[in-house]
Amino acid sequence: MATKIVCFGEVLFDVFPTHRKIGGAPLNVALRMASLGINTQIISRIGQDEIGKELLDFVSQNGVSTDSIQVDNTFATGEVLVKLDEKGSASYTINYPVAWDKIEATPEAQNVVANADALVFGSLVCRDNTSYQSLLSLLNCAKYKIFDVNLRAPFYTKELLSDLMKKADFIKFNDDELYEISEYLGSPFHSLEQNIQFIAEKTNTKHICVTKGSHGAVLLYNNQLFYNSGYKITVADTVGAGDSFLAGLLTKLLTGVAPQNAIDFACALGALVAQNEGANPTISPEAIAEFMQI
Repeated sequence: MATKIVCFGEVLFDVFPTHRKIGGAPLNVALRMASLGINTQIISRIGQDEIGKELLDFVSQNGVSTDSIQVDNTFATGEVLVKLDEKGSASYTINYPVAWDKIEATPEAQNVVANADALVFGSLVCRDNTSYQSLLSLLNCAKYKIFDVNLRAPFYTKELLSDLMKKADFIKFNDDELYEISEYLGSPFHSLEQNIQFIAEKTNTKHICVTKGSHGAVLLYNNQLFYNSGYKITVADTVGAGDSFLAGLLTKLLTGVAPQNAIDFACALGALVAQNEGANPTISPEAIAEFMQI
């Protein structure tokens, strides 16, 4: 049976100083998984505006179902102002409120989630109670729940993160997020591995992945740790690299590929995205395979 994935959350435009690109973490994951041959759909909301239409067309043309993207008559399509430092690392100013803050858990959305193999969600979408309550409703329908932690101050609390982690079957952090949340929860540990195990026990989660920027990633999968030390590249910008990493990892794990091969593939894909501009550069499976041989 073909794997079917649903992503829930923000769809938006990343507005750079000189241009803009379509993004939003859950959309980036959906687009990348679709490019890797996975049947993907996104539940979100856009405004009744020109950029909303542009976004809808882009998503459809890139192989992701738009059937569950709602249209809001009051709020505009989301935009995020992106600043890059000299190393290409991004910081964000996220407009609020916008259409994706008002996603509804319609009966159709609940049916889509119930019939999927997994639901991918993040923490940013919980900044507004409407979308947050919709997420809670959809989590009750999901077979396998993947929490992509995406800390954007001031849009989260310790209590929210703790609750979402406990609902998840798989959690993905970057290393800064892991240390921040571990400290929140009272971890006495210093090493990455100790804090991964601490979170696993606190949340009863068997699948945890932590990205380490240019230094690769660590994956806890069924009580075993897997590592990749990263790939040497010249960074254009880091926007969306973690999202493509997650998409690559999930694509492999959910189709039965061994965890070590999955994390190697995911790190290569994330590196290739960071080497290009924007969150969703076109990268073929052949290009990934070739890059991994270098």
